[in-house]
Amino acid sequence: MDTDFPRQQMVRQQVRVWDVSNQQVLNVLGSVAREQFVPAGCEDVAYADTEIPLAHGHVMLRPNIEGKLLQALDLHAGDQVLEIGTGTGYLTACLARMSEAVCSIDIHEEFIVAASGNLEIGGVSNATVQCMDAMEELPAGEFDAIAVTASVPRIDERFVNALKPGGRLFLVVGESPVMSALLITLDGDSLQQRVLFETDIPALENMAEEPVFSF
Repeated sequence: MDTDFPRQQMVRQQVRVWDVSNQQVLNVLGSVAREQFVPAGCEDVAYADTEIPLAHGHVMLRPNIEGKLLQALDLHAGDQVLEIGTGTGYLTACLARMSEAVCSIDIHEEFIVAASGNLEIGGVSNATVQCMDAMEELPAGEFDAIAVTASVPRIDERFVNALKPGGRLFLVVGESPVMSALLITLDGDSLQQRVLFETDIPALENMAEEPVFSF
């Protein structure tokens, strides 16, 4: 099955029209074989303008949202990236193409097992995946960029505290059906927040009431 044409169509008709102009992002989305990462039986909709259902009420994000996320994080070759919510590993692979290393965590062991296999098939060698509840702990260290692929009701300071100086955090905040995708940047001792777009995606599991962060 030739998937190059639908992949390029996805980039042109879904991602570019959503004001994603970063050529590196477009190149990555145009080269990573998304059909290798979708659940079995969903290959025919791998490049469709739709969320793809996963177990436990989660989804693969729409390609346009993935493009906006990648563009907002402004990744560089030396960046250390944390992904919260591995899913199938597709976005993990994209992040890995644009950075030095990705650490991806997910609360569900079955996602981690499947993503690990998908990443191996895809030849991704600079990403590690592990089963971890982000509301209980995060991987040690600080990161240049953090992508949270599920929504939270409010900004949680644990994510902010895991950023390096100059680090960028992509986070979808709010309650269904009205949520805002935010880019939060640690600039010296201050935080900058920018609303990127409105959306509605499934919530991060086990989201605690506290601690929260106020600007």
